Amino acid sequence: MKFVAGKDDLLNGIRIVERATVVKGLQPVLANVLIETVGTNQIKLTATDFDLSITTSINAQVEEEGKYTLPARKLGDIISRLQDELVKLELTGAAATITCKKSKFDIIGISANEFPQVEENISEDDSIEIEARPFTKAIREVVSAAASYETNNLLSGVVCEVNKNILEMAATDGNRLARVREVVKNNSADSEKTFEMLISSKVLAELSKIALIDESESIKICKEAKKIVITIGKTKIITRLMQGQFPKYNQLIPQTFPKEAKINKFDLINALERVAVMVNEKNSIVKFEFGDDSLKLSGDSPEAGNSQDIIDIKYTGESLAIAFNYKFVLEFLKIVESEEIKIQLNTPLSATVLAPCSDEDYLYLVMPVQLRN
Repeated sequence: MKFVAGKDDLLNGIRIVERATVVKGLQPVLANVLIETVGTNQIKLTATDFDLSITTSINAQVEEEGKYTLPARKLGDIISRLQDELVKLELTGAAATITCKKSKFDIIGISANEFPQVEENISEDDSIEIEARPFTKAIREVVSAAASYETNNLLSGVVCEVNKNILEMAATDGNRLARVREVVKNNSADSEKTFEMLISSKVLAELSKIALIDESESIKICKEAKKIVITIGKTKIITRLMQGQFPKYNQLIPQTFPKEAKINKFDLINALERVAVMVNEKNSIVKFEFGDDSLKLSGDSPEAGNSQDIIDIKYTGESLAIAFNYKFVLEFLKIVESEEIKIQLNTPLSATVLAPCSDEDYLYLVMPVQLRN
């Protein structure tokens, strides 16, 4: 195998697929990226951890056909440090020689025969093609509310539905819920067909990062009973669909709120971060006291002391004291694009909804923490 490729093209390809590698797996080859030539002007890169597989193609001048696997992180480190010139990679025995101008590296790999087979082609009978930008924006707005990746249950997934030109995504870990609706351009052959899936939040988080590198205008999704293939530009993400009934999340959202506060996002971020210095990190509780167009934030730690801060807000309704895990609130504030947000409240123990004051159809529901008397 021998080829020449642009440094940036090669580095971007490695950065895309290495997200599916396993650094400390039982099979060392899973830490590697499979490099294989395709014709005379392309190379294909593939990585997999069995649950998630990613493939991408880049332009290259192929001089000798072949395929081999190399350690993804080491390869990426090497390419990133080279000059912005053409990179030559040549397989010589059990190692690959990488040269760029006067720089030269020999990197040992593993035979391509040991790399798992990745099946990336499935039926397109149940597929959809929509705009990439609103899809990846929706991912960023909901994915943090899913349960942790290590949690092997439905709450570690994100539910996605496209109905005509409306995309809806939602995620919940039981303590908070994020839901967003976006208008999208639906380029599907049957744009009237409702498309639904439940997919790992980890996979979607990786997709949103890949989209920043690829910059394609559309995303195509094909699914079968247990498998899904997401195509963005020259990149394919292959993974399993999650199986089961996701909670009926829209039923959890209160319909009326007797109390509402409108707050400058940056004022609240700054105040929360100041108060959080003295918060017990075991529970991360901050008390919110609403009233008289002001919001008082307070935190305490038996070992360290306490803190408080007051910011000006617009508030309607009776005074209310309520407590939250401040990290949940901060995550929403740092995701939402609107500079002014609204907090809609009922009682100290009722679900509270945070949302932008703009017309954006995005909400973040947080369950409060019971205050001790």
